[in-house]
Amino acid sequence: PRLALQEISLQTGVSLSQIYGVSSFYNQFRLSPVGEYIIDVCHGTACHVAGAQQVHDELRRHLGIAPGADTDARRLFTLEVVACLGCCSLAPVLTVGEETAGRLTPASARQALDAVAEGS
Repeated sequence: PRLALQEISLQTGVSLSQIYGVSSFYNQFRLSPVGEYIIDVCHGTACHVAGAQQVHDELRRHLGIAPGADTDARRLFTLEVVACLGCCSLAPVLTVGEETAGRLTPASARQALDAVAEGS
């Protein structure tokens, strides 16, 4: 949260803009709460060509994630775009935690998430 960034700035003497620059650059830092499960949808070249955007759009619709948001209202899933997952032969591909799903269609991606949600 902004207040935490301001406090870090005050405590360290590092400017707020520098603190924000670091916190927004690294994927490990979050500026808003995330869901229990992080879904990384690959948008690298192979995945893009194979339909990653359609998979992403369907997951966003299926999870009810509002435009401009990344996490569903229940804070169960956070949907992220990544540049490459290194599984080009499985394009399009996503990961949920340690699990990888490939050769996705919008429907099969939705089914994979439903299976995760049922197990939680």
